[in-house]
Amino acid sequence: MKKLKIGIIGCGGIANQKHFPALTHLKERCEMVAFCDVVVERAQKAAREFGTGDAKVYEDYRELLKDETIDIVHVLTPNVMHSPITVAAFEAGKHVMCEKPMAHTTEAAQKMMDAWKKSGKKFTIAYQNRFREEIQALHKSCENEELGDVYFAKAHAVRRRAVPTWGVFPDKSQQGGGPLIDIGTHALDITLWMMNNYKPVSVTGSVFHKLGQLPEATEGNLFGEWDPETFEVEDSAFGYIKMENGATIFLESSWALNVLDAREAATTLCGTKGGAEVISGMGFKEKELIYNSSHHGRLVEERKSPIGNIAYFEGGSKSPEVLEAKQWLEAVEEDKEPLVKPEEAFVVTKILDAIYKSAETGKEVVFEQNENVAVYK
Repeated sequence: MKKLKIGIIGCGGIANQKHFPALTHLKERCEMVAFCDVVVERAQKAAREFGTGDAKVYEDYRELLKDETIDIVHVLTPNVMHSPITVAAFEAGKHVMCEKPMAHTTEAAQKMMDAWKKSGKKFTIAYQNRFREEIQALHKSCENEELGDVYFAKAHAVRRRAVPTWGVFPDKSQQGGGPLIDIGTHALDITLWMMNNYKPVSVTGSVFHKLGQLPEATEGNLFGEWDPETFEVEDSAFGYIKMENGATIFLESSWALNVLDAREAATTLCGTKGGAEVISGMGFKEKELIYNSSHHGRLVEERKSPIGNIAYFEGGSKSPEVLEAKQWLEAVEEDKEPLVKPEEAFVVTKILDAIYKSAETGKEVVFEQNENVAVYK
C-alpha cells in the first residue's frame, strides 16, 4: 500500500505532544515528508526527529504547499492562521486536518468551508476527545436513544488554576480568545455530538477578565505563574445556548476560577428516559461514565469502569490521538467521511463566536434560520 505523504504546518506544542507521536504509530500508512514553522529551527528539529530521511523544511507555508507530492496537510498553528492556511491548502489540492477550533470567528470558518466544498478533498478538525473509550460508549447509548430525548445538557471545561504559560495562549491577536476557544471547544463538541443537535437558534454569553490580570491569582497555577501584564484573553466564559427543538445547553469554561468542581472535556446529559455524566479533568484520578435512571421504583446509578492501560504505561495504539489519526488516514485512503465532519465543527465555532459577541454587546445573539448570519436582540 502506498504511504500517504503528510506535510506539517506548525511545529509547536500540539504537534510535538500529539500529532507527531500519533503519526509515528502509523508509519506503515503514512510518512511526514515536510515541516513548516515561522521559527524555522522548530521545523528543522521536527524533521530530524520525525521526518523521512529527505524531509524538507520550510519557513513559509506557501512554499510547502507547492510540493505536488504531498497528499495531506496538518494545520497545527495558532488559531488565527487556521483559516488562511487551510484555504490555501485546499486551493493547492491537499486534504486537510486542522487543529481545533476550526477558526477564531464564524467568518473565517466560512471561508474554510467554502474552500473545502470547492476542492473535493477531505477535511476534518482535530477533536480527539471523541475517541476516548467512555465518550464512544456514551455516544452509542445516545445513538440507541437509551437516554430518550436529551433536552438539557452541560458542557464542562473548567480548570481551577491551569493557565497555560507556554506558547501564545494569552495572546488574543494570535489565538482569538482564551479558555472558551481553547478548551470550551472540546466540551461543546462532545455535547453537541452526543445530542446529535447542530441547530442553535440563540446564544447568550458572559465573558470575564477577572483573575488573569491579578498577580496574586497566579499562585498555585499548575503550569507556574503567568504574566498578568501580557494576559490579553478572558480567564473564564459561559454560554447559554438554545436549540431549534427547544433543547438547552449550558457551556462553562475557565483556565482560572475559584471553584472546587473542576471538570474538563466533560459533559452532563439529561434525557426523558435517564441521564448520564462524563466526569473528567485534572481534579479527577480517572475518567468516569455514570448513568442515572429509575429501576423498579428506585433511583439508580450505574458506573462504567474504564478498561484502562497497563500500569506505568500510557499511550499506545489505542490512545485517542492515535485512533483519531488512524481513522483520518482511513477516510482519505478509502474515500469515507471522517468522524468529525466539517459541518459539525463549523457549528461549534459559530456558537463560540456568538458567546463572545453576546458578551461584547450585552445582547442575545439570534441566528437567522438556515443562515450563518446573527442578529442582536
